[in-house]
Amino acid sequence: MIKILVSNFNFINRGKKIGIKSIKEVVKRVLKEEGVNNVEVSVVLGDDGFVQELNRLWRGVDSPTDVLAFPFKEKGMIKDGACLGEIAISLDTARQQAKTLGHSLEKELEVLLIHGTLHLLGYDHEREKDCLKMQQREKELCQG
Repeated sequence: MIKILVSNFNFINRGKKIGIKSIKEVVKRVLKEEGVNNVEVSVVLGDDGFVQELNRLWRGVDSPTDVLAFPFKEKGMIKDGACLGEIAISLDTARQQAKTLGHSLEKELEVLLIHGTLHLLGYDHEREKDCLKMQQREKELCQG
């Protein structure tokens, strides 16, 4: 069984309801497509300040970003029932990116959740070859 925990720390939601069910469905879909079952993933929604603090503490980058992923297991070390990791998303940045790209917040959250989940599964974009592989997989999953 795949278990997805969602926490919303963005208390000023600017009148936009965030669909927790759809968040869970996206993460579950990615995990199933990647052949991963019986894991737990935590998704944390916050504002720019919250995500900036995480980014500063864990990556040494003192600025907000759209999505951060914190894998709890190394690639190839995923065990049944394990907590795969945590995804943190800035709703402020997600809203701005959605507006800039001309699509809905829900679509932007789907893109960010796919990206974050792939990071938890060991995908990376540090090297060009890995970046291209990750982008291709994101594209496939966004169309799924």
